[in-house]
Amino acid sequence: MESSGTTRRQATRQRLYEAAVTLIAEKGFSATTVDEIAERAGVAKGTVYYNFKSKTELFEELLRHGVGLLTASLRAAAEESQERGGTRVEALDAMIRAGLAFIDRYPAFTQLYVAELWRTNRAWQSTLLVVRQEAVAVVEGVLREAVDSGELSEEIDIPLTAAALVGMVLVAALDWQAFQPERSIDEVHSALSLLLHGRVSGH
Repeated sequence: MESSGTTRRQATRQRLYEAAVTLIAEKGFSATTVDEIAERAGVAKGTVYYNFKSKTELFEELLRHGVGLLTASLRAAAEESQERGGTRVEALDAMIRAGLAFIDRYPAFTQLYVAELWRTNRAWQSTLLVVRQEAVAVVEGVLREAVDSGELSEEIDIPLTAAALVGMVLVAALDWQAFQPERSIDEVHSALSLLLHGRVSGH
C-alpha cells in the first residue's frame, strides 16, 4: 500500500509533467524555464528540483512517462481483443484505436514526442530510442503472432511494419488534430483500419 506521501509526490510529479509538456510544446525546450514549469504547475521552484535534478532529467522522465502510458494502452487493447477471441489482426486494429485515443487525450505530448524523435544530439536521445522501442515492440509482438498463426504473410518485415503502423497512427492523428479536427475518432480509425486490412487497392 502506498503512503499518502508517495501518492502526494506522484500527484505533484503528474502536475509537473503536464505543465512541462504544455510549455515545451508551446515554446520549445530551450526557451522554457524551470521557474515557468513550477509556476504553471502551481508548485514552488524547489519542489521541481526535489523531484528532478534538472530540467533535462524532468524532460527525460516526461518522455518515459508519456510513452509508458502509450505502451500500456496499446498492450491493454491487444490483450482485451484477444480475450474476446479476436484475431491478431483485430488486436492490431484495437491498438490503432487505442493509439488514436491516447493522442486525442495527450496532443501536446504527442507533438513533443514526434518533434524530438527527429532531433539529434539531444541529452535524452538514448532515452527516447529506448522508450520508442518499447512501444514498437508491443506491435512487433502481435505482428509476429499474426505471421506465426498464418493470419499475415511471412513476407512482411516485422520491425519495419511495426514502425510503419506506429508512424501511421502518430502522423494521421496529428494531421487529424491540426487540419481535420471536425472528424470523429471513428472516421480516423475507420480510414486507418482499411489500410491495415489492405482494402485500399480496390480488390
